Amino acid sequence: MVTIRLARAGAKKRPFYHVVATEKSSPRDGRFIERLGYYNPNAKGGEQKLVVDTARVEHWTKNGAQVSERVTFLLKGIAQAA
Repeated sequence: MVTIRLARAGAKKRPFYHVVATEKSSPRDGRFIERLGYYNPNAKGGEQKLVVDTARVEHWTKNGAQVSERVTFLLKGIAQAA
């Protein structure tokens, strides 16, 4: 089954996450099918906190992908801001 979730990147104490479509059985930071965007919780100034290709997320969900709780929360934040 395909799931849309966060994959951690970045240094110790400086998290940075990629929003990815991956097989549910893959490790958190392992192989992925497609990178859909990123989430930077430490964004400051003019940096963007969340960038997601919503068209691709919609495509994956229409084809049966499950969205993780955290990604669902982040996507709702985008919807409310728009």
